[in-house]
Amino acid sequence: MRTAYSVETVRAAERELMARLPEGALMQRAAAGLAAACAELLGRVYGSRVVLLVGSGDNGGDALYAGARLARRGAGVTAVLLSPERVHAAGLAALRRAGGRVTGTDGAEELIGRADLVVDGIVGIGGKGGLRPEAVPLAEAAARARAAVVAVDLPSGVDADTGEVRGAAVRADLTVTFGTHKPGLLVDPAREHAGSVRLVDIGLTLPEPAALEALQHADVARLLPSPSAESDKYRRGVVGIAAGSARYPGAAVLAVSGALRGGAGAVRYVGPAGEAVLARFPETLVSDRGPRKAGRVQAWVVGPGAGDDAETVAEVVGTDVPVLIDADGLRLADREAVRARTAPTLMTPHAGEAAALLGVAREEVEGARLAAVRELAGRYRATVLLKGSTTLVADPAGGTAVRVNATGTPWLATAGSGDVLSGLTGSLLAAGLSARDAGSVGAYLHGLAGRLASRGTPAAATDVASSLPDAWRDVTATA
Repeated sequence: MRTAYSVETVRAAERELMARLPEGALMQRAAAGLAAACAELLGRVYGSRVVLLVGSGDNGGDALYAGARLARRGAGVTAVLLSPERVHAAGLAALRRAGGRVTGTDGAEELIGRADLVVDGIVGIGGKGGLRPEAVPLAEAAARARAAVVAVDLPSGVDADTGEVRGAAVRADLTVTFGTHKPGLLVDPAREHAGSVRLVDIGLTLPEPAALEALQHADVARLLPSPSAESDKYRRGVVGIAAGSARYPGAAVLAVSGALRGGAGAVRYVGPAGEAVLARFPETLVSDRGPRKAGRVQAWVVGPGAGDDAETVAEVVGTDVPVLIDADGLRLADREAVRARTAPTLMTPHAGEAAALLGVAREEVEGARLAAVRELAGRYRATVLLKGSTTLVADPAGGTAVRVNATGTPWLATAGSGDVLSGLTGSLLAAGLSARDAGSVGAYLHGLAGRLASRGTPAAATDVASSLPDAWRDVTATA
């Protein structure tokens, strides 16, 4: 599992470690890891041209010490100082002793244009609000250049704690981060600026829980439901799907398709699309008598393609089993009824739906996804899965890390994909997973299935559903 910690927690851990180490030793560890990553990216260090963009403080010091190591291996290293009066003095001296050159910002854009590698050491993890005006032309020049761009700890101009990008920011090909991931490296829109991320262990001791965590194959494999020899379809769990309408029967079919591949033993369908569901999936248990008379279920999914069927949504929300609310259900559900539920509730909005629930503009959610998912979870007293290029899962109670998932592909932005995710995740709920685990595992498998279905080409929601068994096998085979 990958974990990410807040700036405050990281700095406290650094202070504790520095108190036990010789002066400067921690920075040398970071610089050594940074230099090694730069050398690997360059391939051939000797004769390469490296430009360091150096701000004030320790971030610039890391860049300078790493530049000195590269210079000793034969690279031509030039440090562009953005704040000469506040530069890290010892790092600058080390670069000069190694034969590195130093210059101001005049002519720096031309240097960047000729470089093989640009190292972004402008702003550290405490930076807020985008790049300062004097740094913007350098970031733009780096974006235009043929050089690879390596960010020190995180790209300058992004918010380490929130993943927000409130202005111009560096776009890196590689980010070398120290001690632990920072939330901004895992959450969009900042994640898009980070490129590939390499973690350098510098010996920090970090507490639990982390601010964010990202599941890996082994974590998902441990959470997946697995039947025993004594299992029957009811012991494995029954998921109810209340979805679809005369206008959107396909939503019901797609939600059922995901549910059948999610680990529960049986799927009950309630709604007006029963014929369409049975035509495609005859194993489905179909009822036309409403959720209360459908038979025993361990979890419900309500909302995909529901149109204006507020009555069915209210009936499901009023049950005492776990409920996943998606799509039209998010619009139709009584908000006080959602807050009043005692059984687990999982809400699965995309950014537009989240914005409507919060009463803000969609752009506000997209620009501050971590804040939005936490606010939604607290306001609705529900676990919230905020869909997007990085999916976030937050519990209503504090004290647990927000889960982040990035297994998906842009090709998942297709009609019906969310319905498949709802069915899959609801099935995991019925199989006994908590709302947080069901949302996290569902997002992980769904994203992986999207990759397997598309392989770089367009894929329909039905293709994603058909690839879920392959995603499941991939996780369990390689864990």
